[in-house]
Parts: sequence; C-alpha cells; structure tokens
Amino acid sequence: MDAFFAAVEQRNNPELRGKPVAVGSESDRGVVSTASYEARKFGVRSAMSSVVAKRLCPDLIFVRSDFDEYKKVSTQIKSIFYEYTDLVEPLSIDEAFLDVTSNLKGMKSATLIAEEIRKQIFDTIELTASAGVSYNMFLAKLASDMKKPNGLTVILPSEAEKVLEKLPIERFYGVGKSTAEQMHKFGVHTGFDLKKMSLATLSRLFGKTGEFYYNICRGIDEREVSPYYERKSVGTERTFSKNLTTKFERIAELYYIAKELEERLTESDFKGKTLTLKVKFYNFEQISRSKTIDDYIVDFSSILNYAKELLSHIKTERTSIRLMGLTISNTNVKPSNRQLTIDF
Repeated sequence: MDAFFAAVEQRNNPELRGKPVAVGSESDRGVVSTASYEARKFGVRSAMSSVVAKRLCPDLIFVRSDFDEYKKVSTQIKSIFYEYTDLVEPLSIDEAFLDVTSNLKGMKSATLIAEEIRKQIFDTIELTASAGVSYNMFLAKLASDMKKPNGLTVILPSEAEKVLEKLPIERFYGVGKSTAEQMHKFGVHTGFDLKKMSLATLSRLFGKTGEFYYNICRGIDEREVSPYYERKSVGTERTFSKNLTTKFERIAELYYIAKELEERLTESDFKGKTLTLKVKFYNFEQISRSKTIDDYIVDFSSILNYAKELLSHIKTERTSIRLMGLTISNTNVKPSNRQLTIDF
C-alpha cells in the first residue's frame, strides 16, 4: 500500500488531503511512523525524529496513530487478495506476497490480476496500491517499489538481469544501509558490481547471506510464498517523554509495559519461554538481558516479576533511561513454506 497509515488518515479526514501529513507524535521524543507523499517531497521519512521532520517541513501536520483503524482496513484489503488465491503471505500490515500461478478465478495473466486487485482496492476502500509482478519473490518485491505511488511494474524473466545490473545496491531488497556501506568498501555500487564477485568471496565476506546476494543479482530466488505465517516474537517498548532517574519510576513504567505485553500476547495468541528486556540510556547506549524458563510466560504477574529481575541485573543507578521494552520469544511452533508472483 502507498503511505498506508497516512493515506488512511487522509481518506478519513478530507481536510488532510493534498497536505503534508505525518503519523506519529509531535513531541521532542516523537518519531514519524509514516509520512504522506506530500511530506516526502520535503525529505520527511518514516523512523525520522519528529523534530527533524518538522524542521524539514514546517507545515507538517502530525496525526496520532489509530492502529485499530489500520488493522480493520488491512483486513479488508487482504480479503480482496483471498478472492484470487489462498497463497497469501503477509509481509507487514500493508504488504503481502501473492502466488497466483494457480488462481481462484482461472486468470492466465498475473499482470491482469494485479491490475484488477488494485482497481478493486481503490473502488471499495478508496486507497491506492502499488504492485510488482515477476517470477520470484525478490523481483516482485523490487518491482513493487519502482513506481510508487499507485504504480504497477512487471519484470519479465528476459529482462531481470539487465534491470538488476543497473540497480544501485541500496535498492536491493535485503541489503540494508550498513551492508551497502560495507559493499561500497569493496567497490560494489550496483548489481553489475555485485555480479562480478564470486560465491566464495561473498560467502567469506558475508557468511551464509553471501549466497543470497550471489543469487539475487542473477535474478535467482527459490523461496516460496508461505501463507502460514509464523510469529517468532511479541514485544512492546516505550520511549519516555522524560528520562527515568529513580528506581520507582523504572518499576512503574515496567508495570505498564508488562501490562501492554500481556494484552498483545492475548491478542496474538502467542506463547514463548524467553523474556527479553531492552534498555536504552540517555546517551543512546543500548543493552538487553534475557531469561528463559521451562514454562510459557503469558500472564502479567510472571512478565512483571521476570522483568524486574532482569532490570536488577543492569547497573542503572547512576544512568538515566530514555527507553525500555519487553519481548517474549522462543516458541515451539515450526514454520512452513510455499511460492510467489505478485507483491503488493
């Protein structure tokens, strides 16, 4: 979806349409969750500090997030996907892979299916969606980002390697900022440069991921669309408007974080045996501590008690805290996989 959270807010509030909008908090500690395309013209991006965003775009309008509304709209969109195929793999609340090799409507063109889905989303939900169509997941994801907003890109097998050779390495899905910077040091700036590196060299430099890089620059991706999503963890965190300096403040905030985590565990029907506490100090130094037990950690009392125990193992007496978070992981559920053609 295109600037999903911001687009939903603009749809629901006509006064926001055509204006630079950021979903998030306007406070000094706030962070932009999503920016409308009007705001992106000024350089405003998701995960950006709200202070920086406001500096770049003085007329920026901040809107508090409404996740219940976003989830409702996301469910409506995915119900449209399921009219065409049962093989839908959610990538996030606003993005999914669809395998339409054998589709429920018997259509022979993935491109026509993508066009029809995009039209149906716009007609019924009044939002625009961009889509990428190709013969594997990596290329479909890459294509979906090429003509945003409200675009459709098809990458055919015959043209895949040419497209990839010209592509800046930063645009490769799966290559993050730090990895791109590391590749630059080895003279890799485009897909063509990456393609010149041997499998042995890439494996030596990047370990197991080296084989992935070797394959994707050649348009090879053997992954299959997996409609059975395996959640590996559930967590929540808080950035405080004022740094925590006392033990009482820290325990009080842990109480609310633990309560929210319990609610999220219940909503997602998730169970795990490992609790992780994340602490970020005033100077942005970050530390985490984990505890694993034999039984599942699901109730509020257990979460809070284990969290307090983990916090006691971190030397915080002389250091103020700006963020704390709790995550439950380590479940026994095993994943399953399948295959793909379209990314929305």
